[in-house]
Amino acid sequence: MFKLFKKKSKIELLNEKYEKLQKEAFELSTSNRAQSDLKAAQAQEVIKEIEALEKLQ
Repeated sequence: MFKLFKKKSKIELLNEKYEKLQKEAFELSTSNRAQSDLKAAQAQEVIKEIEALEKLQ
């Protein structure tokens, strides 16, 4: 209950963004391969940001 008001860290927010992009890429993979590849590339950029933040910690 007390976690309701806890702010999420930058890494947690980026992880959620990554999961959302991966899900979108998977859904698009059957209908529009170019869009799927674009979403996958965006997800890779988010992973790079996460790794950079983890190195700083």
